[in-house]
Parts: sequence; C-alpha cells; structure tokens
Amino acid sequence: MASATARLKELLASPGIRIMPGCHDAISAKLIQESGFEMGFMSGFAVSGARLGLPDTGLISYGELVEQGRNICAAVSIPMFGDGDTGFGNALNVKRTVQGYARAGFACIMIEDQLAPKRCGHTQGKAVVSRDEAAMRIRAAVDARNAGDDILIMARTDARAVLGLEEAIARCRLFRELGADITFLEAPESVEEMHRYCAEVDGPKMANMIEYGKTPVLPPQQLEAIGYKIAVYPLTLLNAGVRAMREALSSLRQGRMPENIMEFEELKAAVGFPQYYEEEHRYQY
Repeated sequence: MASATARLKELLASPGIRIMPGCHDAISAKLIQESGFEMGFMSGFAVSGARLGLPDTGLISYGELVEQGRNICAAVSIPMFGDGDTGFGNALNVKRTVQGYARAGFACIMIEDQLAPKRCGHTQGKAVVSRDEAAMRIRAAVDARNAGDDILIMARTDARAVLGLEEAIARCRLFRELGADITFLEAPESVEEMHRYCAEVDGPKMANMIEYGKTPVLPPQQLEAIGYKIAVYPLTLLNAGVRAMREALSSLRQGRMPENIMEFEELKAAVGFPQYYEEEHRYQY
C-alpha cells in the first residue's frame, strides 16, 4: 500500500479542488475519514483549544502537538496535514520538527514565518520574522524532507497582515524556489487579493476558510476557479462541537435531556467497539 505522502501527491496531481476539514483529536479525525473526505488537517488552534483549553498564542509545545498528531494519524488511513507552527526554534529545531511529524505519520507539515510565540492568523498582534529567517525555516524543512523523511512541506506566510500583500506574495514565490511543495498565504482580505496570489505564485495553494474570519469564505468551486488546490476548514468541527456541548450543558442545567443525542449503540460504533469485539472474538480460545 502506498504511503500517506504518496497518496497525498496523487491527490494533489489529480484534477479538482480538495476539501480538507480540520481536526483536534483522534475521534474528530476518524469522523472526517468516516464522512468520505480524502485528507484532514490537525489545526494548532483546535488542538490548543481542545487539549489545553488555551488560545492559539504559542502556548502549546512541540511535544504536545506531535503527541496529539501521533494519535490522530494512528486513528485514520487518509493523509493528514499537521500544523508545525514556526518549527519551534532555529534551523535545527525546524528539521527536528519535520522529522518528528513525519515519524508521527503526517503526510504534510505546515511551517510558518511568524515571530515566536505565534498566534492564530486571523487574530490581532501578529509579527513575522525577516524574509531571510523565513527562508531559513523553509530551507531547513526542505532539507529534512530531502534527507529521507517521507513528508511534504507546506510553507505559510502571515506577512499580508504585517507587511502587505506584495511581501506575502514575494515570500510565497521564494518558498517555492526553495522547494516547498505547497504554499499558504494566510488571511488575504478580498477576492481580488486571492486572485493575485493564485495568479502570481505557482504550484499547489491552500485557502483557509475560517468562518467569520478575515478571508472571504467562498464555495469550493469558486476557490478552484481562482486557482486554489486545497480548501481547509480548520475550525468548523471545533466550532460545531463547542456549540453542541454548550447547548447540551444548558439543557442538563435546566433539568432537560439534551436534543440530538445519539443512541448509545451509535456512540459505541463511533469510537470503534464493533471492530474491537470482532478482533476480540478472533483471538478467543
């Protein structure tokens, strides 16, 4: 069977845009695969929120993210993208981060150019490193890939919010020259900016569809027409889950059973009891 990275390469080379929901743990990743999606994304925002109950402001560590990623990748067979943050240090740290994500099972890692500690790309207070330092991070990531780690490199820039669209596009071009497999210009603020990015940067590009964020949320067909290859929805599941849990807790607080609760058998199936019982029966003596 081809590796997750090989299968991701095939998906990127085939016609059509790829829709990629974001996950924050193993069960959310399993639900993405169960729903028929071909790839998923471990969102740093979502993991920080779900695992620590803290904002995506650089508070979560490399170790916590890679451990969460190992559980996520083990739960599914579809290619998974992993949020590698800033690479967690200098060039050698970046290489170690790429190696760790590859060994955890990720098919692609995202490395960004924010100044550490980083923060969600659609929030205030962002800062980016110099173009030279940003290039160093991507060069180190590409070197780790070329040294044998079976993983793709997605290079992200947050320069649009800090230094303007021209610099963000220039960085994406540089990242491609350095060997990045995919680029991600974070938080363009109009359809016109999205068109410019896609027209002026070659290779596969990702659109970040955060509900009520800074970038227009467009239908996948329109994103494909603009020039995007991937549409990621990093926070949709966390968003829906937090709302559903709040509504359920409100019902319990009022002495009512929550609505839209699954049958227990359905919940058992979602976490894998039927497969466990089948395996258990196989080894009975």
